[in-house]
Amino acid sequence: MDAATQSMIDNLPKNTGKSLEEWYAVLSHAGLEKHAEMVAYLKGGHGVSHGYANGIVLQYRSRDAATSDDDLVDAQYAGPRAGLRPLYEAVISAVRQFGDDVDVRPKRASVSLRRSKQFALVEPASAKRLQLGINVRGTAPTERLKAATGMCTHNVSVTSIDEVDEELLRWLRKAYELA
Repeated sequence: MDAATQSMIDNLPKNTGKSLEEWYAVLSHAGLEKHAEMVAYLKGGHGVSHGYANGIVLQYRSRDAATSDDDLVDAQYAGPRAGLRPLYEAVISAVRQFGDDVDVRPKRASVSLRRSKQFALVEPASAKRLQLGINVRGTAPTERLKAATGMCTHNVSVTSIDEVDEELLRWLRKAYELA
């Protein structure tokens, strides 16, 4: 947990009159489902500032979520997406060979590959397709390496282990070197 979040939790009793666990009980009793509804309830019904209300709700909603890197990856490749796990493992294994400074950071829905900054993003896009976002600014798109917007400049779909090939690894290595 980052220092700012921990500080917010530590200051809850002093600034809101309740501990995080007590706020969990309040939210559980309210029976609300949506994030915005919970925030509005804490603000309107309990006089909690927006920042604290949002922080409480974020913690409440993620309290049972996977917390370790392994748990996050396991959750991404569970159920219908389990067949994509070997593709993910092949990509990660190959990228780790680029250098000791490769930082693999699982999130809830994707895995960020970083050096000094993010150079690629791996996510199970469907039950049959792994999506790789790759940051290779200045590289012309191809039929396989599609132009993208957002956090990555290009996207590549991978549907079989054969597609974790030299061409894909060249793009990933270039992105790594640019990061």
